[in-house]
Amino acid sequence: MHELGITRNIVDIVSKAAEGRRVTRVQLKIGELSAIYPESIAFCFDVCCKNTLLEDAKLDIMMIAGCLRCRQCHTETTSKTLYGQCVCGSKDLQCIAGQELLIGDIELD
Repeated sequence: MHELGITRNIVDIVSKAAEGRRVTRVQLKIGELSAIYPESIAFCFDVCCKNTLLEDAKLDIMMIAGCLRCRQCHTETTSKTLYGQCVCGSKDLQCIAGQELLIGDIELD
């Protein structure tokens, strides 16, 4: 489960950004094509926050839809996978959204 390591890194980054202040809420933006399971991040979050500035912080996860652009006709379409076929027949697709993992808003005391 690579989400444990990812969650530890999130807690470290947010802790540094908090500069000694208590964190009450963290917003994450996770792309649907990122291969990161939001449920696993949520499960690991409480454990990783123990005895840190984030202890008892609320985790809000916002999902970012996957979006692919055809390199031939430039048509954009939402997708749940990184592969497929455009309506023009091309399979030359570029992912333009959905692979992100971003720390969004952080609320501090």
